[in-house]
Amino acid sequence: MNTLSYIPFVHALGIELVASANGQSELRLAVRPEQQNHVHIAHGGVLMTLLDVAMAQAARSHTIDASVITIEMKTTFMQAATGVLTARGTLLHRTGRMAFAEASIFNADGLRCAHATGTFRYLTPKN
Repeated sequence: MNTLSYIPFVHALGIELVASANGQSELRLAVRPEQQNHVHIAHGGVLMTLLDVAMAQAARSHTIDASVITIEMKTTFMQAATGVLTARGTLLHRTGRMAFAEASIFNADGLRCAHATGTFRYLTPKN
């Protein structure tokens, strides 16, 4: 399992890496009150960040040296998300410079709350 890149915003949100290998990732987030919207459910921006990180982690799971940036993503919100959430990302296809991935967020009951697809670009390490 490789590590979650240190990104201050992601760290501040409290996103935890559970697993990452072979084009798959699993992340966990316990939604705090300050991450909720006016109707006391997880804010869409928090969910989109969790999905983005899950897809990026799946894209870079083949090598610890990989780094990716998001080119685009499409998100669908299916139902209210609260409590402890699990995001699972999958690398769908990879080229030398691009990655195509998807991720879903599940609540504690295993119900899918949101889904996203995304395109990522691999960055060349600078020496």
